[in-house]
Amino acid sequence: MILVTGGLGFIGSHIALSLMAQGQEVIIV
Repeated sequence: MILVTGGLGFIGSHIALSLMAQGQEVIIV
């Protein structure tokens, strides 16, 4: 499980999508 802060921003959203594509469980704050 990975916590991503600032998930609505450009970098945060791309990091979250990349992690989810790798099969990680992502929590966006």
